[in-house]
Amino acid sequence: MRKGTLALLACAVLATQSLQTLAQSPVKIRAATGKKPNIIIILADDMGFSDVGCYGGEIPTPNIDMLAKNGVRLSSFYNNSRCCPSRASLLTGLYPHQAGIGDMSEDPNDNGVNEEGVPGYRGFLTPNTVTMAEVLKTAGYHTYMTGKWHVGMHGKEKWPLQRGFERYYGILSGASSYLHPFPPRGITTDNGDTQYDFPDDYYTTDAFGDNAVKFISEQRDAKPFFLYLAFNAPHWPLQARQQDIKLMEGKYQKGWDSIRYERVKKQVAMGLAKPGWATAEREMRPWNQLTEQQQKDVSYRMTVYAAMVYRMDLNIGKVLATLKQQKKLDNTLIMFMSDNGACAEPYQELGGGPMASINDGLKYGAISYGMGWANVSNTPFKKYKNQTFEGGIAAPLVAYWPAMFKGQSGKFNGTPFHITDLMATVADAAKATYPTNYNGRQITPTEGLSMLPALKAGKGETHEYFYWEHEGHCAVIYKNWKIVKAALANKWELYDLDADRTERHNLAAEHADIVTALDKKWQDWANSHQVFPKGPNYKDNMANHPNKYAD
Repeated sequence: MRKGTLALLACAVLATQSLQTLAQSPVKIRAATGKKPNIIIILADDMGFSDVGCYGGEIPTPNIDMLAKNGVRLSSFYNNSRCCPSRASLLTGLYPHQAGIGDMSEDPNDNGVNEEGVPGYRGFLTPNTVTMAEVLKTAGYHTYMTGKWHVGMHGKEKWPLQRGFERYYGILSGASSYLHPFPPRGITTDNGDTQYDFPDDYYTTDAFGDNAVKFISEQRDAKPFFLYLAFNAPHWPLQARQQDIKLMEGKYQKGWDSIRYERVKKQVAMGLAKPGWATAEREMRPWNQLTEQQQKDVSYRMTVYAAMVYRMDLNIGKVLATLKQQKKLDNTLIMFMSDNGACAEPYQELGGGPMASINDGLKYGAISYGMGWANVSNTPFKKYKNQTFEGGIAAPLVAYWPAMFKGQSGKFNGTPFHITDLMATVADAAKATYPTNYNGRQITPTEGLSMLPALKAGKGETHEYFYWEHEGHCAVIYKNWKIVKAALANKWELYDLDADRTERHNLAAEHADIVTALDKKWQDWANSHQVFPKGPNYKDNMANHPNKYAD
């Protein structure tokens, strides 16, 4: 564990149980077969903490649940609260500002709208970074990607094949229509021209799963492979296959209060949530205060959302079946997670966009399920995507590797980790070296730690501090203490995550010394990690972005 405990925190922390486990020295991980493992990272887009079955949800996700039953689930895994900053950290092992994406990635409609001209806010992965694919190639891996890129697109030097991947099929921009991707948000294969012509039965989630299977199946040698499968599901717009919608019919007519209650009950029973936490304050009216038509409409929105998650799970199943057929499943490290908390955009209780736009493949935008269901998806936590309360930054993470995780199968692991730790974890598994220089470029040292010791033994080294900033939303976690503030807020809030992870009881007034100490830590981190300066147009871009919800 990193040294240097704050003197001001010492007395307050002694009496409080820490979320962190005891630190252990990093160990080299070697598969029982002596072979390097295949490595697959599966990323859901805008999916809430409790949506999948193994985290308390009612949506059928048998393939993800199988990985959890035979793997390890983290209960305190964190992302960066937004799609592109999380992807930047996942791929590079850096905080997003260090990698050039402190705010949004490049927009397909406007090359310059997210370019601030300062290192932390370029809108693409900057030259001081090395990607996971580039690192794993040096360790003898094939490298494949399907799905959403969203870390730079204007200029092929920013595309996946120029950043270490051998094959690519997916969306370079933030998102698109699922049914008929249309300009400027089309589908790109390798370094080819972006395509907009698709068959009538096209669906991006299926296409990403099918191409993942294709890349694995076409490999003709015995080298290990790395696959980054980055779904755009269940990000808006609400578009699902009709057969999947039919399977979900009737599930959500009981309303969001009942669904949230059932999820919390499951989470407490499985040991994921503590009974003393209760649930976060609601972001919506009680279900019985909605009109009959409102209940009908908003339950249908959640039905379509659930169908999108279900279809993602089916495509994960395609990949697992291929690995099983090739007898590679047991020596494959698979990690499934979400890039941020559930999405409330455009911040309307009953959802965004007219009902007629749902499942219209020629419509793109925040056609969504709204604040009410986002609150449910993030059960039991507070708020949602873009903010740094737990609902925005807490994510499920399922890690599966039977050859290594014996004795931990089906368990929850409470060691806190961050999405920056993915790079160190896969490098550890692959016996790869994170470079100081790559292709003549000086590379920023990774911020991450390998999660493998903790996943293997149930406890391991973790970080002393975790930090966040996104569009003015800020947070620091130190052991059980968390300070957090929303954008434009003048004061930090303080929570004891061990006793109150749903952030209901602000303790800032009682522990002003802790707030002061952690505020200083945040300022020091921000000044050393490209968080400041934000550039001359930062506030204007936040207010006037032509595609405010474009990721």
